[in-house]
Amino acid sequence: MKKLLSTLAIGLLAILPGAVMAAEEVADKADNAFMMICTALVLFMSIPGIALFYGGLLRSKNVLSLMTQVITTFSLVCVLWVIYGYTLAFGEGNAFFGSFDGLMLKNIQLTDVTGTFYKLIHVVFQASFACITVGLIVGGFAERARFSAVILFIVIWFTFAYLPMAHMVWGGGYLFTLGAIDFAGGTVVHINAAVAALVGAYMVGKRSGFGREAFKPHNLPMVFIGTAILYIGWFGFNAGSASSANEIAALAFVNTVVATAGAVLSWVFAEWMVRGKPSLLGACSGCIAGLVAITPAAGSVGIGGALILGLVAGIAGLWGVVVLKSWLKVDDTCDVFGVHGVCGIVGCLGTGILTSAALGGTGYAEGITMLKQVGIQAASIGVCILWSGIVAYVAFKIADVCVGLRVSEEVEREGLDVNSHGERAYNQ
Repeated sequence: MKKLLSTLAIGLLAILPGAVMAAEEVADKADNAFMMICTALVLFMSIPGIALFYGGLLRSKNVLSLMTQVITTFSLVCVLWVIYGYTLAFGEGNAFFGSFDGLMLKNIQLTDVTGTFYKLIHVVFQASFACITVGLIVGGFAERARFSAVILFIVIWFTFAYLPMAHMVWGGGYLFTLGAIDFAGGTVVHINAAVAALVGAYMVGKRSGFGREAFKPHNLPMVFIGTAILYIGWFGFNAGSASSANEIAALAFVNTVVATAGAVLSWVFAEWMVRGKPSLLGACSGCIAGLVAITPAAGSVGIGGALILGLVAGIAGLWGVVVLKSWLKVDDTCDVFGVHGVCGIVGCLGTGILTSAALGGTGYAEGITMLKQVGIQAASIGVCILWSGIVAYVAFKIADVCVGLRVSEEVEREGLDVNSHGERAYNQ
């Protein structure tokens, strides 16, 4: 009898609107754990991953300056995100910005949820995306930028470029309503950062001796370790963007493996054919290229589509760092635009094609054709390039006027480690 009454009570509660609402607001412990793990993985990418990958690509006299920029900008963005970043990106506002209603996260209670996990976890998960984005930028103008200029630039660019892009794509803004598909940050993170890095590389200028001296990576094992950390962390980046330990997270997880493997192979074999030897640097670069390309597509393309995307990304990335870089006549130190910009564009456009159910994807929204989706994807890329480029230009100009963008030639020749930070990476 008790069991029957209990069953009837549960059934009655299930049909009551208030009970349904309450059920929807209960956080799922498994999803909470999943999202915390994914967040930690993205944070792991942001500091040791980027710092080691970029640091190994530089000359030994500048490796600590890059690492200092990475960890300092990471911390700066964390603070700004809590003060006003989260509310401007995810608060209810207009087509381009959220609102100031949630300054210092004042309206978020401990029990508030986003989907099936606590909202505070969502705050940190999205903060990790913002942090890694600004970390990517500093590789474009490494080895000659003034530390104070980097800090000032990041404050301005984060506020007026990253936050509106995040709101437009993920916070219910303009590109979201347009129907753009960006599962984990093809525009918001990669193209956004790549354009800012490219503008910075032009405005800071080429390194002394660029084109006359050989600027070789000082520590390829360090690059490999950084790549491995980024690869592992990227599963948090992509799978975590499903916001739940569900079938889409599983799809994103598998797609990340497959696309990356394809890109490594296509880059290595293309390099082998063109240059006569396959290199570790090429394999590492191909790994990042595949990860970048699959980022916007991870939750909507099929596994075969992910492999195609990866294979194309490896070739496109190699073209970006060899041919396009030469055409642009730019000193993009760590090839931020060549890899993140080019492969981000490939990934965003490829998402528009390979999301098609006929090609194994999850399918388009009702009334959307492949051609229309590709057009929407192209529009989102254009908005991102234009917005980020203009803000970056203005931010660099302000930094130049206020503190100066570049160190002196004498300081650059001796190295930023000892001159800007009073340290040496290798004391012999």
